[in-house]
Amino acid sequence: MAQTEPSDSLDPLQAVHLGPRKKRPRQLGASGASTPHDVRFRDLVLFILEKKMGTTRRAFLMELARRKGFRVENELSDLVTHIVAENNSGSDVLEWLQLQNIKASSELELLDISWLTECMGAGKPVEMMGRHRLVVKRNSSPSPVPGSQNVPAPAVQKISQYACQRRTTLNNYNQPFTDALDILAENDEFRENEVSCLAFMRAASVLKSLPFPITSMKDTEGIPCLGDKVKGIIEGIIEDGESSEAKAVLNDERYKSFKLFTSVFGVGLKTAEKWFRMGFRTLSTIQSDKSLKFTKMQKAGFLYYEDLVSCVNRPEAEAVSMLVKEAVVTFLPDALVTMTGGFRRGKMTGHDVDFLITSPEATEDEEQQLLYKVTDFWRQQGLLLYCDILESTFEKFKQPSRKVDALDHFQKCFLILKLHHGRVRREKSGQQEGKGWKAIRVDLVMCPYDRRAYALLGWTGSRQFERDLRRYATHERKMMLDNHALYDRTKGKTVTISPLDGKVSKLQKALRVFLEAESEEEIFAHLGLDYIEPWERNA
Repeated sequence: MAQTEPSDSLDPLQAVHLGPRKKRPRQLGASGASTPHDVRFRDLVLFILEKKMGTTRRAFLMELARRKGFRVENELSDLVTHIVAENNSGSDVLEWLQLQNIKASSELELLDISWLTECMGAGKPVEMMGRHRLVVKRNSSPSPVPGSQNVPAPAVQKISQYACQRRTTLNNYNQPFTDALDILAENDEFRENEVSCLAFMRAASVLKSLPFPITSMKDTEGIPCLGDKVKGIIEGIIEDGESSEAKAVLNDERYKSFKLFTSVFGVGLKTAEKWFRMGFRTLSTIQSDKSLKFTKMQKAGFLYYEDLVSCVNRPEAEAVSMLVKEAVVTFLPDALVTMTGGFRRGKMTGHDVDFLITSPEATEDEEQQLLYKVTDFWRQQGLLLYCDILESTFEKFKQPSRKVDALDHFQKCFLILKLHHGRVRREKSGQQEGKGWKAIRVDLVMCPYDRRAYALLGWTGSRQFERDLRRYATHERKMMLDNHALYDRTKGKTVTISPLDGKVSKLQKALRVFLEAESEEEIFAHLGLDYIEPWERNA
């Protein structure tokens, strides 16, 4: 292997002689001599694995980390919280631990050297992302060592069929499979084949949550929601590098037409079906046909099409957030405005920006009038390009819907706002060429203060996470959950109602218990679930 000469331009972690060296015997229990340094980050205790790294490089990294304020142990002990390794998989590290007769805690973080590199560059601990964590292959079983303890591997734990019992970040190790399944699910949705669509969506959701890549069919053993059809698709991708089923869908004229038509704001499946049956295949021919009548929403969708089909990025979403907050507090100073949807889950792009608005002091009349005042405010500023307000049909004591996809009954507003480029914070100072603004899709939801936790949970998503959360509540906890409330069907009491005429037998009615919640954490606790952070709900 060619050796790299150290230079000032190289990363300090790379500027170390990598040639062959004589190994010194491992000094178990010895503290080792090192220059004392102040520890700035006391919550982390690091151990840098020498395996495949070498003594000199390890010593250099340890000293560098200590100079940056990290606590680094010479020997592995119960105090260690993070093991950092180079050119090792998680399985390699676990096997090494087993050979040392060391029992690893399930809370021990196994991290790639890239995490330490980024920490050194930042001068502080950086967030541990999926790319930093060492992959532990499922069913990996290192050679048993007499008297050794079984090392728990996080990836070998049983995987739940419910997305609300899995942590799904944006680090998708199985994108070739999930991309294909998402295409097949969308095609079935266009064809209104609900059963098949849900099967593909659940399979994709499970694969997105896995902390390891599927490399062989053996890796799929024990994973729920993977039926024979899905396994056949996975096997095809492993063997051929692509899915023939997904490729066929992408070339299907009906799918391509529905994908194009539904990209227009205000066009649903029924309209797309109608246009397809009429023989339309392009948007230009649809717009030029004088016999077609468009809704107000569809007219706006065509008018601002180019802007609306381009993704909203996070700087744009943050700029819209400022617009919304400025307008809302003008009329309701104590209002709480929260960005929800994919941006709350950590996504960097989206098709629209959703906001939940609530107020601890507002009267019902103030709540009802707020969205009208805000949209009028934007209209006067010339920022309102489209507006459709749906009135609240929320009933305080109505039990949650049994449907997992049921829409809520809060007052909401579907908007297209004009976002001037000057309001968007960009890394480069140059303004975009063109009209100087972009049309952005925005949804506002106004909810009563006592239902804010349920509304926030529901509007954060993802769609599959919410589906499974409601399914879990119904099937596993005998509860009913939606964006408004959580009812416990097991804690209700039965009351007897006597008919006024006295001729009909007495009726019995169960009064269900509504479980109050001040936060999302309390809702998870009511359901007996571990709390899942928003950025871990990308199911």
